[in-house]
Amino acid sequence: MSVAPFPTFTIRQNDLAILAAENRIGDYPVAVRTAREVVSGGFANHSTHPNTWTVYFLVDSQWALVESTRGLRREWSSLDRLEKWLRSCGFRFFWVRNDIDFVETLTEDAAEEEAL
Repeated sequence: MSVAPFPTFTIRQNDLAILAAENRIGDYPVAVRTAREVVSGGFANHSTHPNTWTVYFLVDSQWALVESTRGLRREWSSLDRLEKWLRSCGFRFFWVRNDIDFVETLTEDAAEEEAL
């Protein structure tokens, strides 16, 4: 994957099986860390966890964002839950993109220790 995916249209989650059967899905899905858009009910603490995971699919050579059957963007609170959902849809591999969470750069000493 050389270019950062950016969705140009949306697909419904119940269309995935049809699109896959028609061989219209190319490349691996991309799990993307993103700011929360859907305000869910229940006991979720949105101020503590403002970010979620969503997924893009390459459909007919264009990136598509997945919506729920109700027309809301699909969001997962953890990458583990998204992975389980992707596997239940028949996708065993996926890319991960996270431009939100800070990652510490490794110093030379730490990089050498990890190489051992």
